[in-house]
Amino acid sequence: MRKTVLSIFMLGTLFLPALSFAELISGIAAVVNDEIITIRELNREFDLASKEIEKKEGPLSYQAKKKLRVSMLDSMVDRFLVRQKIKELNIVVSEEEVRQSIEDVKKQNRLSQEALVSALLSQGMTFDQYKAQLKEQLERLRLMSQEVKSKIQVSEREIREYYDANPSLYKEDATFRAKHIFLKVSKTAPNTDVKDIIKKAVLVISEARSNSDFAALARKYSDDPGAAKDGGDLGSFKKGDMLPEIESAVINMKPGEISEIVTSPLGFHIIKLEERSAEKMKLLESVKASIEEILYKKKSEERFKQWAEELRKGAAVELKPSQ
Repeated sequence: MRKTVLSIFMLGTLFLPALSFAELISGIAAVVNDEIITIRELNREFDLASKEIEKKEGPLSYQAKKKLRVSMLDSMVDRFLVRQKIKELNIVVSEEEVRQSIEDVKKQNRLSQEALVSALLSQGMTFDQYKAQLKEQLERLRLMSQEVKSKIQVSEREIREYYDANPSLYKEDATFRAKHIFLKVSKTAPNTDVKDIIKKAVLVISEARSNSDFAALARKYSDDPGAAKDGGDLGSFKKGDMLPEIESAVINMKPGEISEIVTSPLGFHIIKLEERSAEKMKLLESVKASIEEILYKKKSEERFKQWAEELRKGAAVELKPSQ
């Protein structure tokens, strides 16, 4: 069975935010088999949802509110149907499982019990409400596993086709390995000192191009404190990992080549490119598991949507007018 990660923030968004769209606070919004969704319940979820959306996007128009209200009621109907199916199949999540899931959430988010309660209150939810909501989600996950996920398979052919169709997702950037000799230039150094350092750099470049032991030259001339130990080794790096000035230089160099003077905010650099590897595709075996997970999730969502539609077709659902 696949592990599903539950985050406090995901679990806290089942009830989106805000609105006072209807004045009625009693009455029936919908009947789902033998259960009633009241206008009060719909109003509460609608208000929460609209407030959350308006926080991010600004005030909603009348038509947007009307559309959101219809969507919220539709979502509530689906939730009632799922809850009824859970009851029918006698799917039970124990208190211990709920407790352990809460502990996992706290661990993943590095929260104490007090911090969790505080975070929930900031979202307008009590700890008991959170527990009830979490229990419902765990039951839903178990239902999905039983009714949907257990019937899904991802073939080797599908994995290969996805890999071939998305080369940009599985491309390894070119890598470089280089050494450098660093000549520090103070921001307040007078022009005469800068000129002297440039003269020194030109001489070092000349010596480096006639001397195969670049590391020895780095130990002798470099102002990099680590050069005495590592001979100016910059290690292996990819695009974006190194100073832009150094990166720009090595991209156009061949292995064994010594650069001209490279200027950075820190000073002057003389670079020797040791190795470079071209861009290449990651091996399918190294990304197979992640591709399988992507396809599995996609199929699960599609299959659950289909299953939910079939569930609704077989149910007695009555939406009351003007809701």
